[in-house]
Amino acid sequence: MKKIKVWDPFVRVFHWAVVAGFAMNALIDDPESKLHEWIGYAILAMVGLRLIWGLIGTRHARFADFPPSVSAAVGQMTDIATGRKRAHVGHSPLGGLMIYNLILSLLAICGTGYMMTTDTFFGIAWVEEAHEILVAWAEVSVVFHIAAAIAESRRLGINLPKSMVTGYKEMPPGAEM
Repeated sequence: MKKIKVWDPFVRVFHWAVVAGFAMNALIDDPESKLHEWIGYAILAMVGLRLIWGLIGTRHARFADFPPSVSAAVGQMTDIATGRKRAHVGHSPLGGLMIYNLILSLLAICGTGYMMTTDTFFGIAWVEEAHEILVAWAEVSVVFHIAAAIAESRRLGINLPKSMVTGYKEMPPGAEM
């Protein structure tokens, strides 16, 4: 196994801060509270910074390192189905698609959340319903994200959650760089 620095401190702090903020807003605090609103603003600010970091950050943080690709995602699903073990140093194709999904979902949640605080959209049912549907979508996505990280860790023999804590992946010989 080869230990490779993959996730820089910004990516790791962003990841865990969004986890904490989303969990707090989805599971703990009162949706009608000012705290809920401020956590939403904090998440929006973090996503904005992540978008900038995705353009100028370290190699595996940049969006260019994991462009959205349906064919690459299908290839990864084929690898999973056929038992082929192809490890990726940065995000895998399916992992990359999940990142885009989560970022877009968070932006939409923050957008609808903000809309609910304005005079124009306060109390408008479709905005509140859209916000709730988007939160539910993000929650389902998070469950799939966690399940996939655990399953791929076992399948590939790489502790993916640990790498998001330490910043390092222990890669098998022949992994895609």
